[in-house]
Amino acid sequence: MTLWALGVYFLVLLFVIGVILLISWLLGPHHREPATGAPYEGGILSEGSARVRLSARFYLVAMFFVVFDLEAAFIYSWVIAATELGWAGYWEVVIFIGVLLVTLAYLWKLGALDWNPPPLRPRRRSSRGI
Repeated sequence: MTLWALGVYFLVLLFVIGVILLISWLLGPHHREPATGAPYEGGILSEGSARVRLSARFYLVAMFFVVFDLEAAFIYSWVIAATELGWAGYWEVVIFIGVLLVTLAYLWKLGALDWNPPPLRPRRRSSRGI
């Protein structure tokens, strides 16, 4: 068997990782002021816990963004190859964009894109007392 090449690769990999860690430790900062370990992002000191519960709507809108952003990448790649694809490629992308627009209209009508939906009204009791 020729597993010795895999073993040599693994050893070289461990050596390179060790060298990188050693160099970063030697050349990195060695000071311990109180602010060194404090999280700092965007010029604003953090307040409160990092374990803040976010609404499920945030994740839903984030997923929609990722999906539609990915579709934009597909359309961009179509634009690059548009002359080679001809009319067949043109009509395919028209159908593709049409499906995206129908999906967006459905999500809009469903209210999935609303950040502040109207509050739910309580159900009325029936007059029969059921």
